[in-house]
Amino acid sequence: MIVLKATQDKVIAVLQSVAGIVERRHTLPILANVLIRKTGNALQLTTSDLEIQIRTTAELGGDMGDFTTTVGARKLIDILKTMPSDQTVSLETQQSKMILKGGKSRFTLQTLPAEDFPLVQEAPSFGPVFSVPQKVLKDLMGQVSFAMAVQDIRYYLNGILFVAEGNTLSLVATDGHRLAFASATLDVEVPKQEVILPRKTVLELQRLLSDASGDNQPVIEMQFASNQARFTFAGMEFVTKLVEGKFPDYNRVIPRNHPNSITLGRAPLLASMQRTAIMTSDKFKGVRLTIEPGTLRIAANNAEQEEAVDELDIDYGGPAVEVGFNVTYLIDVLSNMGQDMVRIDFADNNNSALITNPENDTFKYVVMPMRM
Repeated sequence: MIVLKATQDKVIAVLQSVAGIVERRHTLPILANVLIRKTGNALQLTTSDLEIQIRTTAELGGDMGDFTTTVGARKLIDILKTMPSDQTVSLETQQSKMILKGGKSRFTLQTLPAEDFPLVQEAPSFGPVFSVPQKVLKDLMGQVSFAMAVQDIRYYLNGILFVAEGNTLSLVATDGHRLAFASATLDVEVPKQEVILPRKTVLELQRLLSDASGDNQPVIEMQFASNQARFTFAGMEFVTKLVEGKFPDYNRVIPRNHPNSITLGRAPLLASMQRTAIMTSDKFKGVRLTIEPGTLRIAANNAEQEEAVDELDIDYGGPAVEVGFNVTYLIDVLSNMGQDMVRIDFADNNNSALITNPENDTFKYVVMPMRM
């Protein structure tokens, strides 16, 4: 039976949409495979890593009929990548193997039984469905995802907090040294829901979501259960486990009444940070910011007693303040903000600084000071 017959670009696009979560090496060999289910004309592809499951349905030609199997996802993609995008490829069944043909090439692939594929047990009841434009969610994730922790023992920090309440969707990420907050207004009212999405889920959604804007921009539908989230978009169904645990109270972390503030160009500040960072040591990424009337001085030194000092003109008339920060945390936020100007609120060398967009109050970034 010919399971599919279509051009390489169509087949690879469908495969790549589900294959992002597939690990090359897995304790369960079948999890390196994609579950292929043919029903009539429709071809359904499913992948899983036991915590996330992605399923998509497409029509890719081939014979009519019912058939299921599993075959190595990455190997299939690696082979397809070597073929021209306009070449017609076909996937046929032969006993317990699959034959991939394209032009004069022919590949015989081993399969594993479909009944052994471990599907994610979906939660019995999800909350109400609400939808947002894919671009809105992708932009929110982009504004905060860099502040997620990586393999922290405080597992609830290895992801993003989603807070949906009324007509506002807020996303928060922190690694304990810095915190990023971004929010957007929804077209619909939603009951209050708070969930923590795992890091891998966030990165995969960022990869899959569309950037398209305009009148007919594609949307993503979301539903949350106590331990799962379900996203539906672009013909795909994406189910993920949630991170269990109590996320820190981010409202207490965001400074409210810092007495001093400066507003300056984001690009010149970013360039200055990148220059100065060259003279920080690999382990100790500290830079000293000295804020005086009219001047912001950024300085760094390293174990070889080398030094960098950079100055920017600022509109500031307050008291002189000197404070140290991890330069990587400042470069991260400035690289992920898109606007021309940036505002920094600060108090002294013991308090965290608040970085915001002066044109839009939906984004906040808090960074803890460093002892220098």
